[in-house]
Amino acid sequence: MTEPAIPRILPHREDGAKWPIQGRWTYEDYLRLPDDGNRYEVIRGHLYVTAAPVYLHQFAVLKLGRFFDEFVYDRELGVVLSAPFDVKLPFGIASPVQPDVLVFLSGNEPRPGDKNFEGVPDLVIEVLSPATRRRDLRTKLEAYRDAGVAEYWLVDPDARTAVVYILEKGKGYTELCRGGEGERVRSSVLPGFDLAVADLFPRQK
Repeated sequence: MTEPAIPRILPHREDGAKWPIQGRWTYEDYLRLPDDGNRYEVIRGHLYVTAAPVYLHQFAVLKLGRFFDEFVYDRELGVVLSAPFDVKLPFGIASPVQPDVLVFLSGNEPRPGDKNFEGVPDLVIEVLSPATRRRDLRTKLEAYRDAGVAEYWLVDPDARTAVVYILEKGKGYTELCRGGEGERVRSSVLPGFDLAVADLFPRQK
């Protein structure tokens, strides 16, 4: 679904209580949701639900996680995680959101045993899909911007492109770089890190 999920589509709660209306969802409500294979997020009190991702999406997520993890782990710069992992952004912006790939720099990492992360990741990546395109391009971009996420990547498997945004004080997100086939994109949060955009997608035959 591209819009906030309608609570009435959910099964009845075991305690007999009603699900909250849109705009009133909390993390406690989220924890009561069924483990039904869907991906749930709560952004500014609105519930969003997405079905299991498709092949191209997962291919890109795996590649991104591998490239970032190799760079970060080898240099002991922090931790790289991928969804599903709950991130509770400050100011009630998200409770939770589940970015496709996250980078936490040293000193800002989740601790072993944590079931979620309360705070602001240093770098967030979302891989676009037909079901989440509008949410990633607008709703999540605005959420990450307002929370203070320093760098936001948007990867589009259909267009085979990647765009990198950096947060500038007083300006919001500005484009650092973008790339397609035969081009590379880089990170500001991780100086020296870059990758070939084509490596994020299956080889064309």
